[in-house]
Amino acid sequence: MSHQKKSHLFYQIAAGSPTAERAEGIYIWDTAGKKYLDACGGAFCANIGHGDKRILSAALHQMEKISFAYRTQFENAPAHELADLLISSSPDYLQQVFLVHSGSEAVETCIKLARQHWFAKGQVKKSKIISRRPSYHGATLGALALTSYGPLNAPFEPMVVKSPKVSAPFCYRCPLQKSYPSCDVACANELEQVIEETGAENIAAFITEPIGGASTGGAVPPDEWFPAIEKICRKHDILLIVDEVLTGCGRTGRFYAFEHWGVSPDIVALAKGMAAGYAPVGACLARQEIVDPVLKTGGFMHGHTTAGNPITSAIAVAVLKVVIEDNLVANAQTVGAYLHEQLRSLKDRYSCIGDVRGRGLLAGIEFVKDRETRLPFANSLAVGNKITAMAQKNGLLVYPRRSIFGVEGDHISLAPPLTVTKSDIDEIIALLDKTLAEFMTWLENPT
Repeated sequence: MSHQKKSHLFYQIAAGSPTAERAEGIYIWDTAGKKYLDACGGAFCANIGHGDKRILSAALHQMEKISFAYRTQFENAPAHELADLLISSSPDYLQQVFLVHSGSEAVETCIKLARQHWFAKGQVKKSKIISRRPSYHGATLGALALTSYGPLNAPFEPMVVKSPKVSAPFCYRCPLQKSYPSCDVACANELEQVIEETGAENIAAFITEPIGGASTGGAVPPDEWFPAIEKICRKHDILLIVDEVLTGCGRTGRFYAFEHWGVSPDIVALAKGMAAGYAPVGACLARQEIVDPVLKTGGFMHGHTTAGNPITSAIAVAVLKVVIEDNLVANAQTVGAYLHEQLRSLKDRYSCIGDVRGRGLLAGIEFVKDRETRLPFANSLAVGNKITAMAQKNGLLVYPRRSIFGVEGDHISLAPPLTVTKSDIDEIIALLDKTLAEFMTWLENPT
């Protein structure tokens, strides 16, 4: 049920949405009493489900002590505890944490840290950041410059610093129009070419999502890709930044998705699952040797007023303890495998499904008019949005986007809480099955 009175809030769209009233576990209820199964975590965020009393208790406990202490005037224990917990959950070479509020801010922090690192070392020409196409890294202007998703970029093109781009390792929709494995992982080789064209002396870092997020709906790179990328970055003295905003904190069955390939990034962006929607929290993690030159030459020229405040830090600590103590990373791996098995079963039954991809409890489903040619549906049909609306009517929340640079190629993503069981997955599949059956009927006479 939408708001009946005029709202003074505006977001991405003009149309109204139901008003959420309460939530528990994997479910949300609106003010009309309708129940929704949150199969996408809002936007890949609700990693431990809704209404966990342990998180509410941690927030209240901290609020009773102190809610805000400005970081240049006071230290606060929850922020230090959060940093320690992140480092203890990370590979040994990541030793420093900078706290922020969101994924966009985390990415912005990573790229500014990379730039200031080289600036502090006297290599002042190293300022460019290479990113991928398609990709999504955030909404702030710095993060948006690294993003390659047409509709989001278009209005702001005159305002952003141009970022060199290389093709994403997206085999189903290869930007280079090649086929794996005969391509010899040409998308990795393209990074070498762009570095040579741009000049390594001008490049501060290369940033990548370990597994495609909203822009590609869970596209997993070939196993050779990440090690090749890391080798190229090391060869040219370019920092490797991994954007784990969506995938980090257990989503793909490892605490970090980059751990699936054994690579060792220099800087990592975290957010979404870090506080699981209970508070706006994000972080930049970095090697000690990246941070030291910055601190020795006047400090990091960056920061936010309420970043690392006691309440949000205490909430994030409580969330991460739930992830660790409840073995949710292992659950994401085990139940995630079951999710993908069931989605492939749906693909066998519905010709409109061209591809099922992802890892752990991150899954993307791309819809096509012709599975053999991979021909996408006409944009005018707005298939992703149509399926999402049908699913929501059936009480299932999914997340729609377009795979081909945001312009065409409809997909939906699933990212249920890491707490889900196999029986919860069965419920998701049943609701999705019902939705797809309705969609196929609608396709016969779209109106």
